[in-house]
Amino acid sequence: MDSRIVVREYARLTTAKLPSNTLDEAQVSPSAFAWLCELMAGYRRSGAQLMQLEGRQCLRLDSYVGVLESPCGQVIEILPKHHEEGDCEAASRQLLCKLIASLLDTDSREVDEAGLQLYQAPLAEWVMRQFLRALEQLFKRGLRFDYQRIEEEQRFLRGQLDVVRQMRQPPGRDHYFQIRHDVFLPDRPENRLLKSALQLVCEATQDSDNWRLAHALANLLHELPASRNTEADFRQWRDDRLMAHYQVVKSWCELILYRHMPLAVAGDYRGISLLFPMEKLFEDYVTRCLRASLQAGAHLTAQVSRHSLCVHQGKPMFKLQPDLLIEQGNSCWVLDTKWKKLDSSDREGKYGLSQADFYQLFAYGQRYLGGKGELVLIYPVSRNFTCALLPFEFDSALRLHVVPFDLDKEQLLLADSSLPINSLVPALA
Repeated sequence: MDSRIVVREYARLTTAKLPSNTLDEAQVSPSAFAWLCELMAGYRRSGAQLMQLEGRQCLRLDSYVGVLESPCGQVIEILPKHHEEGDCEAASRQLLCKLIASLLDTDSREVDEAGLQLYQAPLAEWVMRQFLRALEQLFKRGLRFDYQRIEEEQRFLRGQLDVVRQMRQPPGRDHYFQIRHDVFLPDRPENRLLKSALQLVCEATQDSDNWRLAHALANLLHELPASRNTEADFRQWRDDRLMAHYQVVKSWCELILYRHMPLAVAGDYRGISLLFPMEKLFEDYVTRCLRASLQAGAHLTAQVSRHSLCVHQGKPMFKLQPDLLIEQGNSCWVLDTKWKKLDSSDREGKYGLSQADFYQLFAYGQRYLGGKGELVLIYPVSRNFTCALLPFEFDSALRLHVVPFDLDKEQLLLADSSLPINSLVPALA
């Protein structure tokens, strides 16, 4: 049985014998299956639906992507279900890497230098490679040191004499000095966290290049202690001007240490296991692309929550929180993203649209637009959904546009032609 399997969203994992593994169905070991069942039960209690149990030998994955590593060593890589079945898995992996880099707000120049287009390793190795290269660049610019107060007993004077402790010394120890002084050391919260993440990478990586680079960097940090309290050290991470060159590596450090992700697998077993909700990755990527390309004078706000559905006893109830709100002068547009495939030819099946989503957008239109204006639902482009549907009219004053977004070309596709993102606002006006 393969120690590493590659599937995609909503794939079927089973312990039954299969002729061969595919992107939509794969065989896992009984121990990995049992671990996945425990994982599923744990996150179901906290409200996250990672997968569904289908019989005693089968699990159906949900819309989470990333990589899982079981205690028995089997690695399950879950890719987005965006490209068609005939496409190679490298394209889906490259898309996922791009979405993760966007989620971490990593500079595109840094990603290009890291070889995003060429590096074809599994997702976990790619994440570790980004961290190691960011850490390598940090070493070239220099680690930040800080003064640490040291209190000790010595035969010589150094720094400041602790008069109180010196006077309390027993007879016969007059030749020892109780002193305190400052030492310029790299032992600070940021560096301790980097050491902890680097130790995890050294233990987890299976890629020879990553292994060599990780151990070379570990030798440079061998005298530095690892973090004893990850959460406390992250709270003390400074973001001032002198620490600006730490920002890139901080994102990858948080990712590896299970703090920055929308959802991370963490427990007694600390393998490299990373899971992301595709809805969140898609929403964040669309938000970043639109914000970077809007025309002058337009302002985009994500996850705005200015209005509620109703008021009860003088207090608002049921917050209305659209994904995106674009404002330009007196004009306003409400946009929402959905990670779901549509079929523009399936009129009888309502194109795959959800009635609940339309109720939601109608409520947004009433509260945010006063019942007059334009609403936009953004779905990923697919083979059966390549251009915007004809507008849906709630009434003569309020319309809803259903628009595809091309993740590869980074643009919205309106009507019968491709429209650059920076033309979004005048197009809806």
